[in-house]
Amino acid sequence: MTSLALSDADIERAGNQLTALLRSFEQSLDARPVLPPVDRAVLAELRVRPFPLEGIGIDQLFQDIAAKVVPNSTTIAHPRYLAYVLGPPNGIAPFAEAVAAALNQNCNFWQLSPAASVIERKVISWLAELFGFSKQAGGIITSGGSMATLVAMATAIREKFPGDFRQTGLQSLAAPLVVYTSEEAHRCVEKSAAILGLGLDNVRKIPVDSEFRMRADLLAAAVRQDREAGKQPFCVVAAAGTINTGAIDPLDDIAEICAAQNLWLHVDGAYGALFVLSPGIKDQLLACSRADSIALDPHKLLFAPLEAGCVIVRDREKLRHAFGFSASYIPDQQDPLFTNFMDYGPQLSRSFKAFKIWCSLQVFGVNAFVAAAEHMLEIARYLGEKIRGDAQFEPMAPVKLSAVCFRLRNASDAENQRILTRLIDEGTALLGPVRIGGRFGIRACITNYRTTREDIDLILDRLRQLG
Repeated sequence: MTSLALSDADIERAGNQLTALLRSFEQSLDARPVLPPVDRAVLAELRVRPFPLEGIGIDQLFQDIAAKVVPNSTTIAHPRYLAYVLGPPNGIAPFAEAVAAALNQNCNFWQLSPAASVIERKVISWLAELFGFSKQAGGIITSGGSMATLVAMATAIREKFPGDFRQTGLQSLAAPLVVYTSEEAHRCVEKSAAILGLGLDNVRKIPVDSEFRMRADLLAAAVRQDREAGKQPFCVVAAAGTINTGAIDPLDDIAEICAAQNLWLHVDGAYGALFVLSPGIKDQLLACSRADSIALDPHKLLFAPLEAGCVIVRDREKLRHAFGFSASYIPDQQDPLFTNFMDYGPQLSRSFKAFKIWCSLQVFGVNAFVAAAEHMLEIARYLGEKIRGDAQFEPMAPVKLSAVCFRLRNASDAENQRILTRLIDEGTALLGPVRIGGRFGIRACITNYRTTREDIDLILDRLRQLG
């Protein structure tokens, strides 16, 4: 019978090849194009080439990876990759992922993953403690912020539903449930409402103020109007860092409204909440502790490779109420040391996502991530100051976190778009488009610990030339 295991010699060869590839990639980051020109012929060949009946071997595999896969992959770790809220993986992460893959733990009930259960619980408790949640809080590592928000909204429905939601579902409602968020909210709120059967007609988008924060007074008025119309408000999704500008909604004011109106408060902190690590901005984010749930993304500011999101719920038992189901083939063994994470979210089969977060914190220490957060905020402030001090540029929003939105002042929307496209196509940097107040702009989001002031100066110099 053909073996799917590697010999000792093959293990050593594969390890050496992998180490060489990782080293070469790391050392060549600055020289690589941020967005490489796609070799369509190579990718088309990969698309149609049949899988071999006999294996090609380790050496040929790594040759193909180096020659065909790596050159046709966006260089996320490049210091001038500033388009989206996605940082580079930290250095230990590829090795942690390899160990997790070798162990192949199924993180559902603890007998299948005892060490993994404890490690995930530790990561969750540490994240919860950053925001001052009590020991009653709990959560689960998710694929990302969108899934975290979906889990939170499903839990909110279970808790705020007027009846037995699990048994009767939304079909039994005489009046629709309504969720509230801001005009600047991430699309995951609407997507979750659609998936959960709430309907987009029952998502209220509250206008924002001059700093792009949800207006609490208009939120209160919208809730009141819906109650008077016979509808059933149940949840508010506030933002700790909106995706466009990094605005932080007035969390304390919103929390007061939710408490008075018996509404579930979920904070979408996938972009910005983990900036709580920075002493300079921590006080603005500690109000997240007043939420019933919060979405976080360790694959952003903790530089864990995709996928690594997280949802924290103030009372972890509410997750169990929403997602706990029994089955005769699954042992019902409880142990205070472990957590059966199958009862905390929609998945049964789950990979060991917490391991790369745990390994990163072990290897580098918490202070390294504090320093990275401070550095990124400092670079964003530097970029904002340079833009404000240059008549050729026009700032479009206050710099609250690491997102900087601006445009060339004396250029039309079409010209700004053309300049951005040119900057990307020539490989100088990858910045993103943004539309604020109906106007086209350029958005740089500093989520890379490698980005320096020199990178910022290079980008601005080139934009001046193009403009």
